[in-house]
Amino acid sequence: MIEHLPALLIVLPMVGAPLNLLVRSSRLSWLLSSAILATSLGISLQLVQRVMATGPVAYEMGGWAAPVGITYHIDAVGAFVTVIVTLVSFVAMLYARRSVDDELPADVHYLFYAAWLLCTTGLLGMTVTGDAFNVFVFLEISSLSSYVLIGLGRDRRALTAALQYLIMGSIGGTFILVGIGLMYAMTGTLNMADLAVRLGPVMDTRAVLVSFAFITVGASLKLALWPLHFWLPNAYTYAPSAVSAFISATSTKVMVYVLMRFALTVYGVDFSFGELHLGMPLMCLSLAGIWVASTVAVFQGDLKRLLAYSSVGQIGYMILGLSLATVGGVTAAVLHLFNHAVIKAGMFLAVGNVVYRTGSSRLYDLRGVGRVMPWSTAAFIVGGFGLIGVPLTVGFTSKWVLITATLAEGHPVIAVAALLSSLLAVAYVWRFVEAAWFHEPSEALANATEAPVSMLIPTWLLVGASVWFGVAGQPTMDVAQAAAQRLLGGM
Repeated sequence: MIEHLPALLIVLPMVGAPLNLLVRSSRLSWLLSSAILATSLGISLQLVQRVMATGPVAYEMGGWAAPVGITYHIDAVGAFVTVIVTLVSFVAMLYARRSVDDELPADVHYLFYAAWLLCTTGLLGMTVTGDAFNVFVFLEISSLSSYVLIGLGRDRRALTAALQYLIMGSIGGTFILVGIGLMYAMTGTLNMADLAVRLGPVMDTRAVLVSFAFITVGASLKLALWPLHFWLPNAYTYAPSAVSAFISATSTKVMVYVLMRFALTVYGVDFSFGELHLGMPLMCLSLAGIWVASTVAVFQGDLKRLLAYSSVGQIGYMILGLSLATVGGVTAAVLHLFNHAVIKAGMFLAVGNVVYRTGSSRLYDLRGVGRVMPWSTAAFIVGGFGLIGVPLTVGFTSKWVLITATLAEGHPVIAVAALLSSLLAVAYVWRFVEAAWFHEPSEALANATEAPVSMLIPTWLLVGASVWFGVAGQPTMDVAQAAAQRLLGGM
């Protein structure tokens, strides 16, 4: 059974989705989905341990060897990303029972859980597959189910947000498919390890150059790199609370991984960052995204929209690390994938707690919320410390590694700009602190009480993780360094 763990990681949630359609019961669907995701998390942790102990794992589907057959290839970075996806998906699923009961009609609950498992399947599939076309297939599975999950939001604007995401996501997916098609036309293979070898002799052809441009732009759109981020704020704002936490912590992170995988291992560091100088445009766009999106976040009146723009800025830190194309920079990028996932998912769940009791995420309506919902408020603030980069939080660890790597490459101005951008995080986190604690409770909070324990526990599991791994973060640091070395060393 141990040898089949890579396949089981994908098969379990894929099979669980149609099973939910047969169950058609809200409680049983939730229990089934929770059990599947708990098992998937255990498999991910087992794969990380195995990869760190013995090296990358290859699994040949149906016994067909590469490059003819489809191979699942799991190395340090892939295993690390599977942990991010399964951890957040499982914890958010625990949270979802009460949240979904409040936000969605009972007759669509089983459909909601089916779409959730399909989205998880797609995200995990993109992470473990070693086949370029399978990346697109799993991307479409995760994207289509994401559109459904977002569109289920109780605000009618959720449908508009889902449509906007569908249009932009379809463009991004088409770009990626065209890029993969051009690579196949030039090499005759879709296996990513084989592509890395066969692309060498044809690197200077126009088709390969165009394929690189299409995949880079398509992935940048899907990961919401500024200024290709316009689908993200509405999607995060109007989606159901549990969905906002799940998607914000996983979908963009997996697409950052996809961009890393193609740029660093398929095309290669020398081609992507040497001949084509990808690092400079990525560095400029990431810095612009950090400053512009964080500045926009300061002026948002809705807490979920504030966190959405904050996410665009935090993605900038990941891409800034990637743009350096060094072990230190990529380590910072991979580390921030995990760190931002637990921070932002915990903060979105904290906002969901407030929405559950008050029906609003507008800052004006949440004046004085700290006095009636102290645990949820404290969870948001602790997560905010991570976004700022306060010592003893995971955000500090990520930014420290990033600043160190930037200085090592002789970019003191970039390092200072990235460091000073934390002041913007202080500003938008302080807006909530000021509203929550320095006002009398508003009318919207007249009958509000603290969120149920079943919602507080998942919230604090993620927020607590942002502190725990800030204090005892050596395991994640070790995995991130191994992942960076593997990415820069090839398939």
